[in-house]
Amino acid sequence: MGSEIKLKGDRVIAQVPSIKDKALRINLNENIYGTFAEIGAGQETVRHFFRAGGSSGTIAKAMSAYDKDFSDAVYGVEKDGRYVTENRLKKMLSHEVDLIEKRLSREKHPNKMFFSYANTVATIDFAKQFKGHGWVGISYQIDPNEDYNEIILHIRFKETDAKLQQETLGILGVNLIYGAFYKYNDPKKLLRYLYDHLDKDQLEIDTINFSGPRFADVDNRLISLQLVKNGMTDAVMFNPKGKNILPATILYKKNILALRGSFRPVTKVNMDMYEKSMRMFIEENKVDKENTLVIFEITLSNLRSDGEIDERDFMDRAELLCSLGQTVMISNFQEYYKVVEYFANYTKARMGLAMGVNNLVDIFDEKYYRHLSGGILEAFGKLFFRDMKVLLYPMLDENGEITTSENLKVHPRMKELYKFFKFNGKVIDIKDYNPENLKVFSREVLKMINHGIPGWEPMLPEGVSEIIKKQRLFGYDPNKTLAE
Repeated sequence: MGSEIKLKGDRVIAQVPSIKDKALRINLNENIYGTFAEIGAGQETVRHFFRAGGSSGTIAKAMSAYDKDFSDAVYGVEKDGRYVTENRLKKMLSHEVDLIEKRLSREKHPNKMFFSYANTVATIDFAKQFKGHGWVGISYQIDPNEDYNEIILHIRFKETDAKLQQETLGILGVNLIYGAFYKYNDPKKLLRYLYDHLDKDQLEIDTINFSGPRFADVDNRLISLQLVKNGMTDAVMFNPKGKNILPATILYKKNILALRGSFRPVTKVNMDMYEKSMRMFIEENKVDKENTLVIFEITLSNLRSDGEIDERDFMDRAELLCSLGQTVMISNFQEYYKVVEYFANYTKARMGLAMGVNNLVDIFDEKYYRHLSGGILEAFGKLFFRDMKVLLYPMLDENGEITTSENLKVHPRMKELYKFFKFNGKVIDIKDYNPENLKVFSREVLKMINHGIPGWEPMLPEGVSEIIKKQRLFGYDPNKTLAE
């Protein structure tokens, strides 16, 4: 596969080395030395290094513990009995690194930078119903005297042919190894280089984590944001501890209640909506609370400032939601029906959307569905195709009147459609809300924080104002006053 030229308009901005050139550069570096362990899709990565030439100084061992019993004998038995898991990949990397450290003398090889590359993959099934996925990772050194760094990612195949998937995996593996050694100082660029000689129609990367001494300052939540920003995946999730989590794992067979918002910052309204809608969701659907997941979702459009994603602003919001113990999802979905479709990929259980009146009015705006051949009817068919309900939080209008599902106004053309969904119990009012919260607007709170206007603290959940002040989030400055 030859080199590619990257263009920006008519201007050449970079020439991408071929996969063979990347493998050869690794092979010709006399200090890079390690092992390849690949399960489930052949030895697709290591073959590029064999074919490039000069591999004897790079490849210590290449193996494929393809048989499950043999794999268990080498890496141990998984409690859940599965093989394509993050835990399995980590065991593979750890086992192979331990072996190379035990079997090779540091005295004899003082300059060697050891590595272990591994993948555990399931390609498309015979029925072509499940396209396949896998975990890919590398544990490696940049300095022989340093601890190991680690890059671990989860992929989803989009191609519908096993051979093509194998070839795609091999190219990704070379890109990962090459990037790990030569692009580690800029993880965002490394991320983009993973798609060298690949198309986003071939492969989705939905989770990635960097760790180790060279990535000590990397915030994996920001790297997650890049996955969505670069179009590598539609949505990413992370837990309150800031670790990226695989959506398929955490959403699998769960009842899901989602709250979409800007959360800029998260206010008492958001938390009241969460608490009251959660209670209603459990009671309405008679579902197990332990098997119900609440997700605070921020769309990419809500992260933009002057057309660009404001990473600092994103981190401010993420910090607060995490401090409240919430699971956060960053998505590329502007329309609500796409959120529901996404969740439906992983669960057939109950689903609910908690939102304010303004959001529901937007849902009934036809302009969002002009790209669909079936227009708003197609969108609503996807949004409410199962027993999905909207839990509606009221709004205080400019005249001091409370707006609920009973008196909200939609476009005259949408009135009958709205009545249909309302009559069929798809829209339910949250009634036991705190009336005082209706006077709280996040945009006003943000303005007060930015301009040093006192009195915003009581509008936020307990402990949040202290975090904003301590970490100086959202432009908070203790020296700023209204007079300025």
